[in-house]
Amino acid sequence: MSTRWRPLAADVAVSVALGVMLLVVALSTPGTGVLEYVVVVAGSLSILLLRRAPVVALVICTVCMLVFSVEAHPGPPAAFPVILSVFAAVHAGHRLVAAGAGAVFLGGSLVASLATATDQPALSSLQNTSLLIGWFVAAGVAATVSRHRQAYLHQVEERAAEAERTREEVALRRAGEERLRIARELHDSLTHSISIIKVQAGVAVHLARKRGEEVPPALLAIQEASGDAMRELRATLEVLRDSDADAGEASGSGLDRLDDLLDRARSAGLPATVLITGTRGSLPAEVDRAAYRIVQEALTNVARHAGGASAAVRIDYGLDELVVQIDDDGRAGADTTHVPGVGLLGMRERVAALGGRLRAEARPEGGFTVRAELPVNLSTTHPTSVPVGLPSGGRS
Repeated sequence: MSTRWRPLAADVAVSVALGVMLLVVALSTPGTGVLEYVVVVAGSLSILLLRRAPVVALVICTVCMLVFSVEAHPGPPAAFPVILSVFAAVHAGHRLVAAGAGAVFLGGSLVASLATATDQPALSSLQNTSLLIGWFVAAGVAATVSRHRQAYLHQVEERAAEAERTREEVALRRAGEERLRIARELHDSLTHSISIIKVQAGVAVHLARKRGEEVPPALLAIQEASGDAMRELRATLEVLRDSDADAGEASGSGLDRLDDLLDRARSAGLPATVLITGTRGSLPAEVDRAAYRIVQEALTNVARHAGGASAAVRIDYGLDELVVQIDDDGRAGADTTHVPGVGLLGMRERVAALGGRLRAEARPEGGFTVRAELPVNLSTTHPTSVPVGLPSGGRS
């Protein structure tokens, strides 16, 4: 049963139970007429209004049960629906109305009993009324305690929500402060050094051209790479300083810049080819950046750890996934001892965060291969850690 209908089902059950009990009492009471049966049914049905209109239910129930008590003299059972209504009214905060209804019912019932009673029944009526007073007071006290407990629990929930919100705000503030600190450190430690490299490379290129000498390709690669590094560093610093930026990295590093990346690798002395298959569609920014960074890291590893080797880059655009594979013909072999490096671990983290698969291992015929399978539709994927093939023969 749905949670929405459970309170209504409980009210119906209570109303039916009280109605059946009072009808049994009415049937066993001599002289019960049609009026008594009508007020019993009406008073029982008023229980259904306790949650939405407790005062209305209390008034209807009190009047009906008072008429039943005065006309049929059923005794204490006639007070049970009124006691329940008093509890509901007090719990809703209508204590004065509940006290007045209880006093009217008890007073009216007692007067009616005393008017038709002999000495012995009069004493019994007083005892019953005293007992009912205790039940009415107990119902009011229980309702008050329940109301205060509910208010306390509500306050506890509000305080917990406020504490959670405060913790989140503190965490966000500390994260912002940490981003600013990292941005300052990066700026102070890297920007100056990269700027000097770029300036010196530019001066060397200018002097070589001024003397009519051929500029070494490596020097041109240094000049271009330093300029590109400065651009990406500035974009990264902007992301770190922007508290509203997405958790990611600077824009502008995607597969649309793959040709520039390969040109820099070739100018640095690394023979590199590229093969693109499939039709390129609209890629999510995270996938586009991850693919570019994987190619960049793989080419860097080839240049650093597989001197004299060539690299073959393959990009396969599929309907459901983007496959990026970089193979080299270096010295790595299947029997080479491999130690996981930071670069390949970073690749795995990028791929796992997107819910893809990564394979990075030595090739049986020699050399090294990096293959990443990245999902194109991120809305239907879930990040999973796939530790497949993480050897990195000394590679970072």
